[in-house]
Amino acid sequence: MNTNTSVTPSNKKSEITNVGRVRMIIRAIVYMTLLLAILFITAGRWDWTMAWIYVGLMLITSVVSRVMMLRKYPDLIEERAGALEKEDTKAWDKVLVRLTAFLGPLATLIMAGLDMRFGWSPQISLEPQLIALAILVLGYLVAYWATMSNRFFSATVRIQTERGHTVVTDGPYQYVRHPGYAGGVIAHLATPLMLGSLWAFIPAVLTVLLMIIRAALEDKTLQEELDGYKEYTQQVRYRLLPLIW
Repeated sequence: MNTNTSVTPSNKKSEITNVGRVRMIIRAIVYMTLLLAILFITAGRWDWTMAWIYVGLMLITSVVSRVMMLRKYPDLIEERAGALEKEDTKAWDKVLVRLTAFLGPLATLIMAGLDMRFGWSPQISLEPQLIALAILVLGYLVAYWATMSNRFFSATVRIQTERGHTVVTDGPYQYVRHPGYAGGVIAHLATPLMLGSLWAFIPAVLTVLLMIIRAALEDKTLQEELDGYKEYTQQVRYRLLPLIW
């Protein structure tokens, strides 16, 4: 037997984790490159300050969140990297995650870029754009807080039995049951105004509606399949917004 070719369980686990890390980094690079291309090519110009701020903010939050995830929940990297291929991922979520995490935001940026090129929206002053920027940052912070509080923060809806999936009640989960979606809703609604496009609200609002549907379906799944979640819903009554829903 050639002992040099043997792989111990710990080494195999390390290799799997490394594959997940590489996949995550590649996806992040491709996504950021696509953002740059969409915004500036559709706008037909490079001197768009708010677009550069938006892409810079996306880049910073993406890098920081992934680095912190690697440090705090290294096993979550592999989970998120291969979530769509998991057999127990809900079929409906394989559709919704693509719409809410990729196609919806992409449509919003395309509309904003075209609006900048053709001037469909009236001129929006700097002050409301800066307010929208602050709201966008708030949305990212809420989503980041949710991610760092939940080691089961997968990219898709499924019960992660092999990872010992349990109910999370710390951090923002003390106030709403789906703070990750809440942060996403805030960020999506702030993006069009920050980029100075009223027309971009059309795909942004549609994306938010799909996110609300996804949150409702995920909540129903957790109540039916995750031990202790029904009891948690009695303690934390609201899904996304306190006192509203």
